[in-house]
Order: sequence, then structure tokens, then C-alpha cells
Amino acid sequence: QVQLVESGGGLAQAGGSLRLSCAASGRTFSSYAMGWFRQAPGKEREFVAGISWGGGSTYYEVSVKGRFTISRDNAKNTVYLQMNSLKPEDTAVYYCAAAYDFSSIASIAEYDYWGQGTQVTVSS
Repeated sequence: QVQLVESGGGLAQAGGSLRLSCAASGRTFSSYAMGWFRQAPGKEREFVAGISWGGGSTYYEVSVKGRFTISRDNAKNTVYLQMNSLKPEDTAVYYCAAAYDFSSIASIAEYDYWGQGTQVTVSS
């Protein structure tokens, strides 16, 4: 069982930055690949970024590549999403999720555990 709690959301201006954190409970955090997803009002939840269990591989949705960076600290049971050069279209609820075994890190169905989400609002 893994419990995930996101933090760090809030209001930012376009061009600004925010850093999201996701703290995980449980001793097996390092066994899970981790992902960040987001859901804007009226839209489906979408993949943003993912990271392998050891942190050696990272994956990004095209629209955030070069602006967002996913990282993890297995000693602290935490995964991060550094978001720079924010745009109004980044406004959404951001969720972190854990996948024990996956074939496609971008697939929602692959994830076993989800956090409650944190709101990110970017003003123009």
C-alpha cells in the first residue's frame, strides 16, 4: 500500500515557476515508477511526466518538455515536478501516481496509487 500526498500548488503568473512535491508513505517507494498527471476543467486527465524507479529514465509530454523537470529522492520517499516558464494552459489539478509494473508510463491504467491532487493556476 502506498499513500501519496501532493503539495506545492498555487497561483503563478505566466512565465513563472512552481515546484510540486509528492510525499509517499511505505517502505517500497523505490520499487515504483512515478508519474505526474493533470486534469483541466472539462478535460480528461493527461500524462505530464514520469520517472523510473531508480530515477535513471524520465519521460515528458511534448508540451512540457524543456519546461518541466521530474525528479525523485528515494531516501525521502518524494517525487518532484519543477515547472518553469508556466503558461495559462498549464492550469489544472496536478496528480502524482505510482506504478509498480508498467509497459507504458504515460498510461493512466498502469498506475496503482494516486494522490488527491493539488491545484495549479497560471494567470496571463
